[in-house]
Amino acid sequence: MRERRSCAQSAGPGREAMPGKAGGAACEELQADSGGFIPVGGSVGERPVSGPMTEGRRVLRETFGFDEFRPGQEAVIGALLAGRNALVVMPTGSGKSLCFQVPGLVMDGLTVVVSPLVALMQDQIAALRLMGVAADSINSGNSRAENVAAWKRVAEGRTRFLYMAPERLMTERMLAALKRLPVRQFAIDEAHCISQWGPAFRPEYADLCRLREFFPGIPLIALTATADEVTRADVVERLFDGRVEQFVLGFDRPNITLTVEMKRNWKRQLRSFVARHEGRSGIVYCLSRKKTEEAAAMLAEDGVRALPYHAGMETCEREAHQNVFMTEPGVVIVATIAFGMGIDKADVRYVFHADLPGSMEAYYQEIGRAGRDGDPAEAHMLYGLDDIRMRRRFIEDEDAGPERRRREHKRLDALLGFCEAPACRRVALLDYFGERIEPCGNCDVCISPPELIDGTEEALMILSAARRSGERFGAAHLIDILRGAKSEKITRFGHHCLPTFGVGTNRGKNEWRSLIRQMVAAGFLRLDVGGFGGLGVTDKGGALLSGDGVFTYRQDAAVSRSPAKTQARSDEPAEQPLTGGEAVLLDALKALRLELARERGVPAFVVFHDRALIDMARRRPRTEAEFAGVSGVGEAKLKQFAGPFLAAIDAALSGVTEAAPSGMDESV
Repeated sequence: MRERRSCAQSAGPGREAMPGKAGGAACEELQADSGGFIPVGGSVGERPVSGPMTEGRRVLRETFGFDEFRPGQEAVIGALLAGRNALVVMPTGSGKSLCFQVPGLVMDGLTVVVSPLVALMQDQIAALRLMGVAADSINSGNSRAENVAAWKRVAEGRTRFLYMAPERLMTERMLAALKRLPVRQFAIDEAHCISQWGPAFRPEYADLCRLREFFPGIPLIALTATADEVTRADVVERLFDGRVEQFVLGFDRPNITLTVEMKRNWKRQLRSFVARHEGRSGIVYCLSRKKTEEAAAMLAEDGVRALPYHAGMETCEREAHQNVFMTEPGVVIVATIAFGMGIDKADVRYVFHADLPGSMEAYYQEIGRAGRDGDPAEAHMLYGLDDIRMRRRFIEDEDAGPERRRREHKRLDALLGFCEAPACRRVALLDYFGERIEPCGNCDVCISPPELIDGTEEALMILSAARRSGERFGAAHLIDILRGAKSEKITRFGHHCLPTFGVGTNRGKNEWRSLIRQMVAAGFLRLDVGGFGGLGVTDKGGALLSGDGVFTYRQDAAVSRSPAKTQARSDEPAEQPLTGGEAVLLDALKALRLELARERGVPAFVVFHDRALIDMARRRPRTEAEFAGVSGVGEAKLKQFAGPFLAAIDAALSGVTEAAPSGMDESV
């Protein structure tokens, strides 16, 4: 994908360009692919190293504890340090926050971060403070005294990162106050919310477009994990007036196995799936609050530590459930879409959708909460005809214009196409976001390719029954007609006299439901979402009735395998599993991390990510100098945590050595 990057902005009136960050540098044409960013005529890593980037690497090592940037980060940071704007689209878990945090520490001044959720702000602030970085938020969750104290620290120049919601930032009073401060950059998280064509449009985000008027010449970075080409183009135009460099890293998460299953008995299907992942952390998404409570209670009866989470719960209870999920192993959270934005738990082994998500963007964002540690994870979705009807109705009931409703129906059509994909699901998913890949070998369709069957004859029966009954009845009634059921409703409407009455007795109800569902997804039938789910014949269906075209379908089959055991496609060599002794040490380190996190009132990952603990278990550092070499250990965390973790490692190694019989391998 080749895109022309816009020219950089120069420093505006009254704003001094930072040394080494000239705003007038000509922009570069870049080529983005799934592996990173390649300057035209060069290769990855050939971008010139400037003074600010040298300082950026020092910050990366000393503050964040990493030796190297992840793919895409360095190019983004270089653009911001040069005073240019950036639109960053990176997969969940790829390190988007570092793209503005590193330059924010290199620059002398304040970075203002726009975030839609208080919980998301709190987690990022807690993580920054543990690394010795001064960060604050002014939000509705704070008391007035807390907000006043936070602003005082900002005004005195003691805060490097200030987090706010868009509606608070864009007040005249706040904008005027910030203009008196040395603001060096703005970072807008979840930037897809700006686009009126996106599935997550927030009106309060639209006002952020005025930032370039109030703060000309100040670099602006917009970040998201979820934006198709239409949404990206809208963000570029609205927020940046076309003047921005775009950095679109690949969307693929190859360690996640993708599976879609027809909904038959969602309770039994959910129980079976969770039982296969006993003792693992997971997220179960449900469409309604009632179903969330029901599913959590059902799993709890099965001995699963399952907790509900939805907007109807008391705030304190909801936060308590989220904290348990974030800090303790083996917890399953059963939630509506109110849960998830900003969740950064590395070892979520699965995301289970008990109902159809609202769009491809929502699906991609929600499954991205699994497998952030890079280990195999699963995304399992159930869907059925009732899901389609409900989603269509939600779109029609939305307070939006006809153009937006049309677009949302199209987004849902794309998701249905993904569900019915006869070939690789990952190809279909990434194609939606403009990325082309080869079949992945790690989705249910690749693992067990479906047999496509000619169902034209059955489709004609369904279409005929729908048309002859007036195109006003739902799937259940049409199936009763086809199967010759003598119900009161059939008799009352005289449908036992139709030519199609009883022509489909050779098929069961579930088979007919599957055929109808696939015909809706394929565009032969339409759902009356404004009414009671009546099925009508589309132009495409009418053409089939006239003898033009064919209908093929995939035979639905119950999942009888465990896709998680398949090998995920990846260009990286597989990491060697921990030895038995290393695994024991890792458990001890996780227990210590949990204890330290509880003492500080923060999620466990804020202390150290799983990757850091795994690195500790492999390296077995015994001195502070060795501990400093662990991935994710910066100066602040070295001071805070070297003592307790070195003691835990020493105790674990000494214990194993003392207990090991003569001649046995004593290594941990």
